[in-house]
Amino acid sequence: MILPIYVYGQPVLRKVAEDITPDYPGLKDLITNMFETMDHADGVGLAAPQVGLPIRVVVINLDVISDDYPEYKGFRKAYINAHILEREGEVENMEEGCLSLPGIHESVKRYNRIHVKYLDESLQEHDEWVEGFLARVMQHEFDHLEGNLFIDHLSPLRKQMLRAKLNAMLKGKVRCSYKVKAVKL
Repeated sequence: MILPIYVYGQPVLRKVAEDITPDYPGLKDLITNMFETMDHADGVGLAAPQVGLPIRVVVINLDVISDDYPEYKGFRKAYINAHILEREGEVENMEEGCLSLPGIHESVKRYNRIHVKYLDESLQEHDEWVEGFLARVMQHEFDHLEGNLFIDHLSPLRKQMLRAKLNAMLKGKVRCSYKVKAVKL
């Protein structure tokens, strides 16, 4: 089932998400629905707060970029109770967008190596170092679990330049090709 994506201004996007228990009701269905929602919106990642749930669940599909990054052929994973433990390495600048901020794309600096801990869909625990593009996507998505958006990494000047677009979103004026749940002030 395709779920509506919550856009900028929705309070759930600014809440710190909670870990869930292995018996969380409907977890497998939620993950399936999140993948379907993300795929329908042409995203590479989606966090549960983006579908209105303040829980630590993220789905990532990098298979869609495997023409440019062959190492991600078939990469499609869910991350439950995900946490970043450490960041290190070089800080790299790359343009990012977000399904919760339609029409906004900005350069964001992120570390190229992170240490993460999470459960997979089978509820097996993982503690690993991740590098490269996957590390960037994880940082973006795991930021949602901390109540942060990629625009929080921008300079005050860049944020000011986006103010009109953000204010329009706050008024429910959102144009995109997927179903959204916007705030209407």
